[in-house]
Amino acid sequence: MTGDAAAARSAAGRGAAARRAARARSAQVAWSLVRRAEALHDGTRARPALLAGGPVFRLPADDADGADDAGGPGGPQVALTVDDGPDPRWTPRLLDVLDAHGVRATFFVIGERAARHPELLRRTLAAGHTLANHSHTHPQPFAALPPAAIEAELRRTQQAILDATGQAPQLFRAPAGGWSRSVLAAARGLGLTPADWSVDPKDWRAPPAARIARTVLGAGPGDIILCHDGGGDRSGTVSALATALGTLRDRGVRFRTL
Repeated sequence: MTGDAAAARSAAGRGAAARRAARARSAQVAWSLVRRAEALHDGTRARPALLAGGPVFRLPADDADGADDAGGPGGPQVALTVDDGPDPRWTPRLLDVLDAHGVRATFFVIGERAARHPELLRRTLAAGHTLANHSHTHPQPFAALPPAAIEAELRRTQQAILDATGQAPQLFRAPAGGWSRSVLAAARGLGLTPADWSVDPKDWRAPPAARIARTVLGAGPGDIILCHDGGGDRSGTVSALATALGTLRDRGVRFRTL
């Protein structure tokens, strides 16, 4: 291949990658609008055909009331989900908070971190929580990856969790909610249910604990709450949940895993 041909091929590759990134950003904006719309209804309406193959944003209406995973009495239910771990500093602290309040959560873990800290996955599972797939390296924008790379991210994380616990996850959440047809197809092709969220305190930005708690306390029946135990300083998240979970429990709110 001549120098000019190689340069042209390289430029074409960069152009294709830029187009994928632009489409991924557009898709991410579109899904964020869908997320907001989905958060406004109680799940009793049938989903439009366009969204039928999309991620789960809320608990099914039939599951929004009833006994929780810890055996508590019936009442309005929410699901707490935790992304970006395991982290040797913050995951154990968060597990202690959840145990103190009798709350079971769904942990969407990053594969490369799971491989480094398999003991934390085993502790999480032994405490009654659910483990789920959150990609292997958390690349963004996730939907900009070629389909083969998307599938590899999911497969490697499935294997890391299976190696650590003997159990393969059944749920997948795209990094930063980066959904697209390719991402959804990869998840479904591996037998994974795509899962999103409806309540986001944006704790990944490390806001004050009071602000995180205020958003979490706004959760209602059927909501899926998004929090984080990795990717930065999560002291605010731990502190906020230590306060908010007890308050929600006192209100009769029950927690279940996805």
